[in-house]
Amino acid sequence: MSAQITYRLGLTGWPLDHSLSPILHTTFIHAAGITGNYDLYPIPPQAEGQRKIKLLLHRLRDNQLHGLNVTIPHKQTVIPFLDDLSPSAYAIGAVNAIHMQNDLLTGENTDSDGFISDLDRLFIQNPFQKRQTPPSALVLGAGGSARAVSYALSRAHWQVTIAARRLEQARSLTTDLFQPDLLPFSPISLNAHNLACLSPDLIVNATPLGMSPDIEGSPWPDEIPLPTCASLYDLVYNPQETRLVRHAREAGLTATTGLGMLIEQAALAFYHWTGLQVSEGTKQKTEELVSINLISG
Repeated sequence: MSAQITYRLGLTGWPLDHSLSPILHTTFIHAAGITGNYDLYPIPPQAEGQRKIKLLLHRLRDNQLHGLNVTIPHKQTVIPFLDDLSPSAYAIGAVNAIHMQNDLLTGENTDSDGFISDLDRLFIQNPFQKRQTPPSALVLGAGGSARAVSYALSRAHWQVTIAARRLEQARSLTTDLFQPDLLPFSPISLNAHNLACLSPDLIVNATPLGMSPDIEGSPWPDEIPLPTCASLYDLVYNPQETRLVRHAREAGLTATTGLGMLIEQAALAFYHWTGLQVSEGTKQKTEELVSINLISG
């Protein structure tokens, strides 16, 4: 009888003091009935950090670690040290999960699929799912989260408009993400005049505005109403109800935060590392535990 594997998993980034990843993956480990642990590896973004990242990745190569999450500011800086990238990680230009696959140190991006999985789960009854023409999405922001969301939506046959405060950022993102098999992206400036002219089926906040502790922030201008027929997805999940989500719900829109995406992307990473699916019941339990953690602060 072969010895049971003790899965050694973890997260690197900076800072990691308030990371929810240990709660997520510890819950997954226990629910799966396997032995394992999930540790934090805080590495600052200095030149010394590059050396530490390289040493940490060697632990994956040597089977001392079985899986590693990557968060800000290392989602791009780890790429030169990897052997291979998944198609989504390559297209998005960022990695959030690493593991050994076919003897190659491989970078994944589970944010994009995690977003689409949660979007489908939450909005499956919405009219845009049944439209004959591609539904339209307005993505607010042009950073790393916007890259993952825009790529995911376009792969799912959405017409995507990317709005950034600086038009050149939106244009740069649309150029970077363009692929011949995807619908073209539309870049615009994130201002009241442009937003007032749009009627998207879905609005996605991919900016950090509204995130705790600055909970009064919002990317949507106060002087214009939200489109009446849109649904809203705010990637910010702390606080549990952002100002933007509250504004949308008060206007009668279907709206949610990004807590579901956080859990879905973690479940996908867990599958890459262990080959084990996270059940819907475990995801629900994990969401309850995270919600309690966010409330207790």
